[in-house]
Amino acid sequence: MKSALRPAPPSDGSARTWLAAVPFVVVIVVFAGIYMGVADRLPDPLATHFRDERADGFSSVPGFLTGSLALLLALGSVFGLLIHLRVPAPHIPWLIAGCYFTSAELGYVFCETLLANADVSDASAVREPWWQLPVGLGVALFAGALGRLLAGAAPPWPRRAPGATSRLDVPAGTTAGWSRTISSPPLIMLGVLLLGAGLVVGILAGWFPAAGLLFGGAVVLPLASVRVTVDRRGLALSPTLLPGRFRLRRIPVDRIAEAGSRRIACFAEFGGWGYRIRSGASGLVLRSGEGVVVRLTNGREFAVTVDDASTAAALLNTYADRAQARQGG
Repeated sequence: MKSALRPAPPSDGSARTWLAAVPFVVVIVVFAGIYMGVADRLPDPLATHFRDERADGFSSVPGFLTGSLALLLALGSVFGLLIHLRVPAPHIPWLIAGCYFTSAELGYVFCETLLANADVSDASAVREPWWQLPVGLGVALFAGALGRLLAGAAPPWPRRAPGATSRLDVPAGTTAGWSRTISSPPLIMLGVLLLGAGLVVGILAGWFPAAGLLFGGAVVLPLASVRVTVDRRGLALSPTLLPGRFRLRRIPVDRIAEAGSRRIACFAEFGGWGYRIRSGASGLVLRSGEGVVVRLTNGREFAVTVDDASTAAALLNTYADRAQARQGG
């Protein structure tokens, strides 16, 4: 017989998913409207990259349109899926703010590029004044603040009753499982922005200079949302954005001496977010707060910040006791 200890299903996030999609739809409509207004006044190719206010990168009109629309659709889809499926509810308002910020920043760049090229016969003569950068950033910040306002108040984190036991009473011959997802909106936003910037640079300036940005996004995103699982085999950490069999870390139950739960201060103890290593310990810390701390049989510790950590630790201790009893027998 198998039982499962899992969190209650999340509430329907459809409304907030659509709220996150709105800015991308608006930007696409505005971008399409500007293009239709200036289509017969554009040179081909377009000036799409600038250095010291002068054009130094060019793209065909169809290529620029296709790349811009594909990037907006891809980012809108990623944000929508994260909000609908992956991110804990208290983080959603800030992720929606990131949707509005990102879409406005990209939309400003794409629309301004079309307008700068209008009525120019030779694309090499196009100029982009430096003040466009702070103006674009201001527009994006305003849009991000609007998105945060529209998202409303963040729901509170669920509170756990005090006095959790250090062991779970799982009858002999039965197994139980526990699983929770922990996400870091700042890391998700950073990964999406790195990938988005890499795609823009790749489309406009070539894929070689974009490689560093794309690699950074590919490294950050798998660490930004992780499912933590405890079962009879031990503790496992799996990126939610990668195929199910991929593991960031697995600690077999026979390597666990004892598990506990406590508050973890990510900067004070580990110096930041992400997968961290320090003397005598390592861990995946995506925020400060409740976490599981596992003491291994070699004396080292591994920590992971996650909700309902006391239940996970108690179940790990139950399985560790069974493993030690089997070895002793």
